[in-house]
Amino acid sequence: MRKIPILIPIPIPLLILLLLPILLSSCTPARASDLDARLQTIIEANHLTPLQSTPQVSADKIALGQYLFFDKELSGNRDVSCATCHQPLVDTVDHLPLPIGSGGIGVAPHRRMGPGKPLVARNTPALFDLGQPEWRTMFWDARVEQLDDGSLTARTSQGPVELPPGLENVVAVQALFPPSARAEMRGFKGDPMRDSPGDVDIFGRANEIAKFQDNDIPAIWGGLWRRIIAIPEYMDLLQKAYPDTPVEQMGPQHLVNAIAAFQIDAYTFPQSPWDRYLAGERRALSTEAKQGALLFYGRAGCSVCHSGNLMTDQRMHNIAAPQIGPGKQPAIEHRDYGRSLITRKDEDIFGFRTPPLRNVTLTAPYMHNGAYDDLESVIRHHMNPARALADYDVMHLPPEVRQRTWISESLNQAMLDRLDPLLQVPADLSDNEMDQLLAFLEALTDPAAKDLRKTIPQRVPSGLPVSDDPAVMRAFLQDKPFVRHP
Repeated sequence: MRKIPILIPIPIPLLILLLLPILLSSCTPARASDLDARLQTIIEANHLTPLQSTPQVSADKIALGQYLFFDKELSGNRDVSCATCHQPLVDTVDHLPLPIGSGGIGVAPHRRMGPGKPLVARNTPALFDLGQPEWRTMFWDARVEQLDDGSLTARTSQGPVELPPGLENVVAVQALFPPSARAEMRGFKGDPMRDSPGDVDIFGRANEIAKFQDNDIPAIWGGLWRRIIAIPEYMDLLQKAYPDTPVEQMGPQHLVNAIAAFQIDAYTFPQSPWDRYLAGERRALSTEAKQGALLFYGRAGCSVCHSGNLMTDQRMHNIAAPQIGPGKQPAIEHRDYGRSLITRKDEDIFGFRTPPLRNVTLTAPYMHNGAYDDLESVIRHHMNPARALADYDVMHLPPEVRQRTWISESLNQAMLDRLDPLLQVPADLSDNEMDQLLAFLEALTDPAAKDLRKTIPQRVPSGLPVSDDPAVMRAFLQDKPFVRHP
């Protein structure tokens, strides 16, 4: 006798609850698959690939570069090093709108101006991923360039710079400039007309590096080279780093090549969620970050300038960033004309290089002068520069920057009159789309880049202090937590 199944009626709400996991499991992968398919089309169209690992360089060369990067012997007054502004404890930047160089007091981000010393006019760029082969320019005004034929050039507002032979890349050329800049590392010479005695170093001795003309890079670095080779340990390090080069054939180029090698080795981070996604790990990005990537490469228009694997076209654009701080010609007017100070071309007025976005969530504040503290404000500025300029409030700036800021309607209008055509049509994003775009930008950060203490040496051959704050150094040596932000 055939058994008749007994059908138990199930309430509709309960039925929906029981079927919900099945419904979700059938819908979610399809949606994720659709996002991945659309992103794959974008990736192929833009020829995007994961960042490359660092090239092989001898450990001795990297060690030499590490010591030089942290040694204040390379500054005129022996009071700052490259790491003073490119502070590893705070993400290879200083988290200040404008840097405080020679004569400053304390450690970033709590560094303060010294009596009578100026602010540096432009924000400290991060040092992440400088070894990638796509790099062709350095600095906010691209004053350092690698030309199509592979040659390296540099210019300042005073004209072309004579470079030493044997420089290996644009990163090495870049390393020549901060020790040559008075406000950053070199210090100031005396002015008899104003009864100014000029800078002395921390031991009260005359700053012999300050006496050279500002554009005379060979003379400035000749003086720094003599300082370095007078230290026996550095001579040993140079011979280990360059075993095939006689000492008499060495020069400043060997110092900056080593500094570049250290920066590339220490601060390359090719394992961000975005890099892992590009390598085929589809779960490396959240759904929100994938949607943000579609916006970045689509309707939001970010990738028009933030293009390529480095997310910069390395070109100059006027986005009408708020003009804060002393500018580049404070004795004349408190504004910065950007690239045009180098080229003397009208079309370059207010133009600044598109910044890379790798590890961008770590490198606030943003813009060429650190005008904005957070990425959402930066994005909203791009959406409507005119409104952003009208609404800009200087009260969030540190007092030393605020006191040196003169914003006027005429200056804002002058920038808007020359606004890059790419920004002349205001865009708009919903709050949800803003969150998605920010999620994608967060996915550009490699978690390993968040703690760089291991890149700091405990000492340097000159015997000068590695840190300006003994308490910070003690905490570092004892592997204790440290304050990353003000």
